[in-house]
Amino acid sequence: MLSSKTLLCKNHKRKKKNVKTKKSKKICVSTEKGVTKQYQEEEEDEGFSLKGSDSHGVQPLGNLYINPPFHNSRNTGLGNLQTLTDELVLDILGLLEGTHLGILSTVSKSFYIFCNHEPLWRNLVLETCKGGLFFKGSWKSTFVGVCNRTCGVKIRDFYSDYLFQSWLCANLEMKSEWLERDNVVRRKGVSVDEFVMNFEEPNKPVLLEGCLENWPALEKWNREYLIEKCGDVRFSVGPVEMKLEDYFRYADQVREERPLYLFDPKFAEKVPQLGKDFDVPIFFNEDLFSVLGNERPDYRWIIIGPAGSGSSFHIDPNSTSAWNAVIKGSKKWILFPPDVVPPGVHPSPDGAEVASPVSIMEWFMNFYNATKNLKKRPIECVCKAGEVIFVPNGWWHLVINLEDSIAITQNFVSRRNLLNVLEFLKRPNACTLVSGTSDRVNLHDKFKSAIEAYLPGTIDELTLKAEEKKAQQSKPSFWDSVTDSKAGAFKFSF
Repeated sequence: MLSSKTLLCKNHKRKKKNVKTKKSKKICVSTEKGVTKQYQEEEEDEGFSLKGSDSHGVQPLGNLYINPPFHNSRNTGLGNLQTLTDELVLDILGLLEGTHLGILSTVSKSFYIFCNHEPLWRNLVLETCKGGLFFKGSWKSTFVGVCNRTCGVKIRDFYSDYLFQSWLCANLEMKSEWLERDNVVRRKGVSVDEFVMNFEEPNKPVLLEGCLENWPALEKWNREYLIEKCGDVRFSVGPVEMKLEDYFRYADQVREERPLYLFDPKFAEKVPQLGKDFDVPIFFNEDLFSVLGNERPDYRWIIIGPAGSGSSFHIDPNSTSAWNAVIKGSKKWILFPPDVVPPGVHPSPDGAEVASPVSIMEWFMNFYNATKNLKKRPIECVCKAGEVIFVPNGWWHLVINLEDSIAITQNFVSRRNLLNVLEFLKRPNACTLVSGTSDRVNLHDKFKSAIEAYLPGTIDELTLKAEEKKAQQSKPSFWDSVTDSKAGAFKFSF
């Protein structure tokens, strides 16, 4: 059960950001024996701030035990289905059409809550949307074509951790303590050689300042300019395509756990002017995948999203490195080195699948504090407009927009990670791991052949250097060579 250490127990009223006050609050605690205790405690407001959104009266399950007569309308309204978990009930409802969901919502208060779960209607819209998506305040309203959001009915005595957490993650503002840590290395005016030696070669992240000053996009890319230049062009937004004007309308209204993210790899082909408004920073000019021409995997994207949108923990595709430049807004980054799997993230042994929390906010709520106790703590920062972050290959990273944001990102292969990419592309399960191309199976052979043709001898040279480096690292030091590891004393050989 959720407790007040994770959620704000009882009524969750909107508070001003970053204002800490002393107050008395009721706290629900689930003990090891399953007994829920209630007590009063003077404590500091933990800095939670909520957006205004209707939860239909759903409360966390722990509140059931502080509200006599301890009745949960969730169970009585479901009848014989009450033994099923909330997740399973929603999975079953997800098989229904919109008309049937609407009818079922009138059966009981419990079915009203479940059938109005926004992700159900979101899936229906995205599955049936064949043209442009015109968002109308909520996914249910969008599905039924009603222009204005109808007032929801507030249900009393309905307790569900699953449904409440979904609502909370959609409405919770970022806590200040989640933004405080900033331990990334920042550099301004660094040379390309210094970047390669200090960051790309050792595969370490860095935030670069002052390298986008000549980008026209920094001055020009506001909503009005983009809508004017892009017109009726549709961009990839999750499983659908939308005009920018329609997407901005959606972004202004949406209140959901996982906002749709505009993430389009063909933006410069669709609107050539956008490709002219920026240049690749000089640190990333070497782009070896370019030898494949039109057969190269997807490599650059325009990214637009509202506050709360972003990307949950992942490793960039095809073992590439990446750079991400913020044009408008700001982004919170959390990065873990390749040998540290983030808390709450569970990749499959072959790396083809990753199990993680449903949303980014859920990860912050339930797992962020665990990073404070790790031996290898993550790299964190807030990247603002005009700044670029370098994401080395193999690093896990999470990104969340702190405000409406626009960015450009590009994945690349340089000589520093060429061998890693080739090794990745020839894995036995490459057909499931490789992304961004229709020819996953043959990409390795095509890429290797193209490199050997355009840069003859490069692969052999890099392989030799890698072997020498490996041998040097395995070579014992002077003190290792003269120390008897078993006896702990010096040894002498003549």
